[in-house]
Amino acid sequence: MVIVTHSGKFHADDAWAVAVLKILFPQAEVLRTRDAARVEAADFAVDVGGIWDAATGRFDHHQKGFIGARQTGVPYASAGLVWKEYGARCVSTLAAAHTGHRLSDDQAAEMAYSIDADVVQYLDLSDVGAAKNAPGGYGLSAVVSGFNPNWLDEQRLGYGDADDAYRLSQFTRAMDLLTDIMTNAVKYRVGVLLAVEQVRQAEVLDEGRVLFLQNGAVPWGQVVRKEMPELLFVISHNIAEQRYMIHAIPVSPDSFKARADLPEAWAGLRDAQLAAVTGVEDAGFCHNGRFIAAAKSYEGIRRMASLALEAFQRQQRDV
Repeated sequence: MVIVTHSGKFHADDAWAVAVLKILFPQAEVLRTRDAARVEAADFAVDVGGIWDAATGRFDHHQKGFIGARQTGVPYASAGLVWKEYGARCVSTLAAAHTGHRLSDDQAAEMAYSIDADVVQYLDLSDVGAAKNAPGGYGLSAVVSGFNPNWLDEQRLGYGDADDAYRLSQFTRAMDLLTDIMTNAVKYRVGVLLAVEQVRQAEVLDEGRVLFLQNGAVPWGQVVRKEMPELLFVISHNIAEQRYMIHAIPVSPDSFKARADLPEAWAGLRDAQLAAVTGVEDAGFCHNGRFIAAAKSYEGIRRMASLALEAFQRQQRDV
């Protein structure tokens, strides 16, 4: 099996698309060329060839009249075209390989849609000139573009076989990076999926205002925000560090605004200073942003949770 993409400078959209196909067809050869005969003979043609036809393995978006776009209006480039066809299958493959968990078709499709919304559509937008890179040039598209040889490399290698071989090796490195990003995205989502029941069954304290998780590594944010609107704080056991944590609950995944902040007097304090303010002898620290704090014992963190609730209730009465 042969996967063809164009020679010359590569971009994040073609590197992502080929990486997806290599996950599903690991024995396939990757060929970078613009030779029409080779493109036509390949099993998959990505970002080259002037045809979009998933049934025959053609995933180009450069042809005249191409108007492929998501229902949201976000246009497709080759990353999105391949992900649209193979994303759910790729997610299932990665989940089985890296978590040992077999997803249902619906679960895989939902995760693929989520990864498209978080990552893939931005690669497409960047490729078609509709999105800016992150400040400083470190958006994912810019990072992948940085794997291309620059003019000094080309001057050193020439413009023949040596340059082609080096560019292919750099393309492979970019694909490896994107494969890791895909893998991590899938592992995270599988972890969230498997954590749901643990979070739902966790102990609720302080008249429904505090949730206790026995394993602090379990991702809880999505379930708590969606299903537990009455909660104000989560306490958990950080097993790896052998301490207990109290967390404020963000109102959204990308916000530091919380349902309730930890007390202002705790902000930025550590050890003896925090112990003096809280009266909790084994208090460890409170982040200056007042969204997380720690104590060595369960009793200590329970006391800190009670104090945080009292402070919040006083603040509400004073408003």
